[in-house]
Amino acid sequence: MSSSVYAHIRRNPRFAELVARRTRFAGILAAVVLVIFYGFVLLVAFAPELIGKRLFEGSNLTFGIAAGLSQFILFWVLTLVYVRRANGEFDDINSEVVRAAWKAEK
Repeated sequence: MSSSVYAHIRRNPRFAELVARRTRFAGILAAVVLVIFYGFVLLVAFAPELIGKRLFEGSNLTFGIAAGLSQFILFWVLTLVYVRRANGEFDDINSEVVRAAWKAEK
């Protein structure tokens, strides 16, 4: 693409909206991940008795192991949510912006 097409894209208000939406959404997801991850670390540091507690009598599975595995599952789900939104809403806006820039160029 030529630099004039890029200039059209940068001037498009929908592009600014796309960048703002994507940044806000990624920031929210990142904050969720950090809170969950560091919450678990803090739980390990300040409540080891809870982490070591067995889920039920006679089980080898502890709350800490279940919580740690749950984190991985949740992180995969959050990744899926981001990919779905990126491939749907964000790609639609992106395509619209690029089409508008090519039309303006011609």
